[in-house]
Amino acid sequence: MRDTTQVSQDPAVDAVLPGRIGLLVRIPVVPGMRAAALDVLNRYVDDLDEEPGTEAFMVCIDPSDDDVVWLYEWFRDEEALAAHRESPLFHRLVGELPDLVTDSPGLMRLDPLRLRMTPGVTAQSF
Repeated sequence: MRDTTQVSQDPAVDAVLPGRIGLLVRIPVVPGMRAAALDVLNRYVDDLDEEPGTEAFMVCIDPSDDDVVWLYEWFRDEEALAAHRESPLFHRLVGELPDLVTDSPGLMRLDPLRLRMTPGVTAQSF
């Protein structure tokens, strides 16, 4: 019998994302400084409403390397990506990270085509 007490009434998010620009970013951090780098990145995420063209931003930890943080971000279009790179918020981020990283971030462009998030993710309470 299926337990329905955990099933959310919120709908899933299912969207086609034409024209979006995506970036996968690998950030090598100074050994032992991943928590500090995550603090900087989380402060950035907290203020992302200042970048309306930045539609998604995901901070990930590498389960096999304690000295790497991954980001996946996407932007509404090329203009939004350019605005992101020029924003005061982004400049604050790149001003706070240099002492915490060992090398330049690696970038790979991965443009999103479709998004599906289950009701469990889109629910108000986690």
